[in-house]
Amino acid sequence: MRNSILGTHAEQIYSAAIRACLPDEAVAKALKSLPLVRGRLLLVAIGKAAWKMANAATNLLGDRINGGIVITKYAHSEMNLPGIEFFEAGHPVPDENTLRATTRVLRLTEHLTADDLVLFLVSGGGSALFESVDCSLAELSELTAQLLSSGASIEEINTVRKHLSNVKGGRFAAHCAPAHVFTVMLSDVLGDRIDVIASGPSVADASTVADTAAIVRKYGLHLSAQMSRLLERETPKLVENASYFVSGSVRELCRYAAEEAERLGYHTTVLTDCLSCEAAEAGRFLSAIAQTHRDSARTIAFVAGGETVVHLKGNGKGGRNQELVLAAAEGIAGLQNCCIFSVGSDGTDGPTDAAGGYADGDTISLLREKGIEVSQMLANNDAYRALAASDGLIVTGPTGTNVNDLAVLLIHSK
Repeated sequence: MRNSILGTHAEQIYSAAIRACLPDEAVAKALKSLPLVRGRLLLVAIGKAAWKMANAATNLLGDRINGGIVITKYAHSEMNLPGIEFFEAGHPVPDENTLRATTRVLRLTEHLTADDLVLFLVSGGGSALFESVDCSLAELSELTAQLLSSGASIEEINTVRKHLSNVKGGRFAAHCAPAHVFTVMLSDVLGDRIDVIASGPSVADASTVADTAAIVRKYGLHLSAQMSRLLERETPKLVENASYFVSGSVRELCRYAAEEAERLGYHTTVLTDCLSCEAAEAGRFLSAIAQTHRDSARTIAFVAGGETVVHLKGNGKGGRNQELVLAAAEGIAGLQNCCIFSVGSDGTDGPTDAAGGYADGDTISLLREKGIEVSQMLANNDAYRALAASDGLIVTGPTGTNVNDLAVLLIHSK
């Protein structure tokens, strides 16, 4: 990312917000409500923040834990933890390691008693990383790819996943019965809907077979005969052996970003923590705000959090945060007093090594000097290459948390 006052402030803001949303405090807060354990205490952690959550839990509970399994994305785990098995698997598309790891979890949690308790630590990415299905991996991967490229919302994607799966939509809790399942959730879902976070393996599901059929029709999904049969199964509507604690969300991410911006001297407005639209449209909206306030006498910031979508039309490389920023770059071209940046709190954006992107008034001119037209890059969903060429990629590496995305507009007074 380019070195400038705006660039420095951008890095300070997203770094502070992400640090404040790391799982340690969230897990500690949740474990104050841990039910009494008379029998065995087993730990299962899934998602991009699984290692951090498991580490926090083992630091607090120590040898009270009688065994456990962590499933996280490749390169997202750190040192080993005593008594805990570790698996890294595919994301956003499940792979063989996903199925193998989930099978180990199901074996660990079978034949439990009513005195046993499963501490289930859930974070974003769990939908892809925790899966057991009665169809082939090839069929599952193909459907996942269709959903991810369709422009469907995370709620719609997870509705289909839940009805296909043997562990989502409350089915994992049913598997663990009569043991109690205590779930600690880091929310990467707008509105913190517990049946959508990681596709709700341990909570009652609000979606129906009819909802699933409507999504299949809406996006013209191609299903095998076996998958069509699986999607006709209804998910549990009542889960009696489970409780949950939601701690950490995009609302907190926005709040901490706003606090850091204020500390740096920006008069800050949180526009929304429920951003949900096409990534490019969100970028153009932020750049329109920049045009309105370009001559402000005050140093100001606008913060937005949520999860945009990208409807894939090309074969380029990028992610929703990068596409948002590249689309915004056109609207702030030539403005020397503002920047727009957007990052995924988990440190990854799409199938890239970047967390997101940064653009300012010079981005378009830098790209044109290199013969790169933004409209062509957007049409090919190739934001990564464009931002790399303008030194606009934000690379953090895995952060250990996942509470959705943060987009910020900064304007320095003239």
